[in-house]
Amino acid sequence: LALTGAWVDREKGLVSTIVLEMGGSSSLCARLRTGEPVILMGPTGAPTEIPAGETVVLVGGGLGNAVLFSIGQAMRRAGNRVLYFAGYKHMVDRYKVAEIEAAADVIVWTCDEAPGFQPARAQDRAFVGNMVQAMQAYAQGELGEQAIAFSDCDRIIAIGSDRMMAAVAAARHSELAPYLSDH
Repeated sequence: LALTGAWVDREKGLVSTIVLEMGGSSSLCARLRTGEPVILMGPTGAPTEIPAGETVVLVGGGLGNAVLFSIGQAMRRAGNRVLYFAGYKHMVDRYKVAEIEAAADVIVWTCDEAPGFQPARAQDRAFVGNMVQAMQAYAQGELGEQAIAFSDCDRIIAIGSDRMMAAVAAARHSELAPYLSDH
């Protein structure tokens, strides 16, 4: 069963994963009990590069946020500024708000469903619409003062559905390009 890793607590020996219940094997995970042995294999792929002293834009769609809040926290510990676009299809889909807030200097809470989210922190913003529209609105100053200027972005890391990541990648070279510098 392919799982998404969310976080690790090395001191306590804990690993957190995300299981999408989409069939027989994944539904068995809901029946696991505390102390029951589990075997994990991996990870596969390459670790995320954590630079120092940069401005990083994180773009998370749905479950992608479970991976990004760990990355965001590591980015901040390394001295980076983090602008985080956390997107969800429905308002009831939002989770781990405190962890996402700990992972970002500024969050743009994005939801496809009106009325959208109400940010708890003064520097955070909210947007109703899709992720690319939210990024463009922030970059244009339509969401108010930018505590982190979109134009200061050194890198963008997007994790979510294939469709969302493709849209962000395409927008990077089209509608978002005027707001990004080549530094």
